[in-house]
Amino acid sequence: MAITQALCTSFKQALLDGEMDFSSDTAQTFKIALFTSSATLGAATTAYSVTNEVSGTGYTAGGNTLTISANPATSGTTAFLDFADTTWATATITARGALIYQSGGYNAAVAVLDFGADKTSTAGDFTIQFPTADASNAIIRIA
Repeated sequence: MAITQALCTSFKQALLDGEMDFSSDTAQTFKIALFTSSATLGAATTAYSVTNEVSGTGYTAGGNTLTISANPATSGTTAFLDFADTTWATATITARGALIYQSGGYNAAVAVLDFGADKTSTAGDFTIQFPTADASNAIIRIA
């Protein structure tokens, strides 16, 4: 079992097929779900699944809905976008990684996040802080 940070290959194809829209006025919803160290997630992940998703106080299966904080933009030859930070309040959970996915339909995978180690909150906030929205740091970058 391993979690490997990556943009999912199926996501790249979905972009070319015109199936993903990250504009702030879109009807599409993107979510982030947390997973235990028992999960196997990486570039080959195609869709959200509850298998090895975290459970605990303050966490609901499927995770949190994400808000796009920076619409798709470009800098040089890189396109990028960013999400607002998200928090599970008063949560008691342990997560090793996360999956960003398009909610609805078949819950298409977008990106896998590897936290590098288990991260735990005990009756406190579990927050994912997304990096700066620029060509070098944004959570989703296509060069």
